[in-house]
Amino acid sequence: MFWGIDVGSTYTKICGLDENKNIIDIKVIPTIVNQDEIVKEYLQDKKIKMLVSTGYGRHMIEEVYSCPVISEIKAHAKGAYSFLKNADMVIDLGGQDSKVIKLDLSGGFTDFKMNDKCAAGTGRFLEIASNRMGLEFDDFSQIGFKATKELSISSMCAVFAESEVISLIAKKESAANICYAVHDSIASRLASMARKFASKSDKIIFTGGGALNPFLVHLLSLKLEKEVIPAKHPQLIGAIGAAYSGYEII
Repeated sequence: MFWGIDVGSTYTKICGLDENKNIIDIKVIPTIVNQDEIVKEYLQDKKIKMLVSTGYGRHMIEEVYSCPVISEIKAHAKGAYSFLKNADMVIDLGGQDSKVIKLDLSGGFTDFKMNDKCAAGTGRFLEIASNRMGLEFDDFSQIGFKATKELSISSMCAVFAESEVISLIAKKESAANICYAVHDSIASRLASMARKFASKSDKIIFTGGGALNPFLVHLLSLKLEKEVIPAKHPQLIGAIGAAYSGYEII
């Protein structure tokens, strides 16, 4: 078994591959205190031939297993390549950051851009907005399709952006229109990062929890004027890429 562990800011993703690179074990758990112990407990009865860790907490896992670590950029590049061999760009929206990665033809990367300075451009802002509006994720990620007005949120800071959402609620704007504004804000930031590479990209893969949001995928495709393809198991792409890299290390 080849294992990849992606300890993210919001969730920890675990992926196990067999010797033929088939996914046979996946697990997504919230990232909390003593996450290394939780991962160790999950893997205690598993067969481990190679384990590679990535993500914000990768060195925590490294200390437990004395395992190799790789960057999130490399992990997402390899994970996207495993999903689609001719993928040439990855857009990743995580809980704490967002990134755009330009891929080469062999699962590596040639360049990237990353935003980890402001939560208004991350999945965390989507979570804040949906909670503020009292909507479950499935409703929040679909209701924007019913918008009748293209409202906007301009603040670059998540705190002030949340204040704009509260203001729109106070003005009795519809839930659909407010959801449009929230998603448009995120999609605009992602598209702005991606445009550096998008003109030379034909196969754009969307990863991270944001890729589970159909309205966000829709808006991002419109802004880039290209099809944006949500990855299979989008939250697990980093863990899958880490596991794939284990075949090269062993």
